[in-house]
Amino acid sequence: MKAIFFDLDDTLLWDKKSVETAFQKTCAHAAAKVNVDASSLEHAVREEASALYDTYETRPFTQMIGINPFEGLWGTFDDPSEDFQKMKAIIPEYQKKAWTRGLKKLDIDDEVLGSELASLFPNMRKESPFIYEETFEVLDQLKGKYTLLLMTNGSPSLQNTKLEISPEIAPYFDHILISGAFGKGKPDPSIFAHALDLVGLHPEEALMVGDNLMTDILGASKIGMQSVWINREDKVTSDEVKPTYTIANLRELLAILE
Repeated sequence: MKAIFFDLDDTLLWDKKSVETAFQKTCAHAAAKVNVDASSLEHAVREEASALYDTYETRPFTQMIGINPFEGLWGTFDDPSEDFQKMKAIIPEYQKKAWTRGLKKLDIDDEVLGSELASLFPNMRKESPFIYEETFEVLDQLKGKYTLLLMTNGSPSLQNTKLEISPEIAPYFDHILISGAFGKGKPDPSIFAHALDLVGLHPEEALMVGDNLMTDILGASKIGMQSVWINREDKVTSDEVKPTYTIANLRELLAILE
């Protein structure tokens, strides 16, 4: 094994916690202004955002690149492609509507507040970067011994923002590959083939580490790479997608490599 490919979100960065924290802060701000329960508002906005996201013409593109509705609530998507420019044009309306409709679901009809919350949420997300406690400990052990490549689905502008607010991560990596810049997202075999070209290796010489069975692990299996599924939350396994190894903490990766 000569190279290790890492996913970013919920593998090295604790994105789920960052999003939850941003929602909690934004919804608490709303609850201080109007008679609304913060957790109920979060639930309502998540539902409305997910439903609304699916109605836009950009949905097939976001699925291919791997951009979820909650990233849509804080991204700008000012990236150099026609599809991203379409997203850039749509996203301010999407963000405002998601919050306004979430409020309305709880009988608060207030577009001004909806706009305010839509503007607040991106700032709260940027203020809430979380990284798993073992991330740097493990990367310290691997740096210099293996070629390290970061392969993440998403918009280059948004994924780079995540790396900018957690600046310790990027220097560990010899290559950073973002699906939106490449043009296809995991699990498409082409992005894995491109990653292997970048490091100049064959599939059997590289290992994919990620938290998502249907992107990280499936994509690796399609091209003949071994994979490590990090299953921190005891998620249900799949009959169709089989990782080579399953771990519950990134530290367990070191034992596998030894």
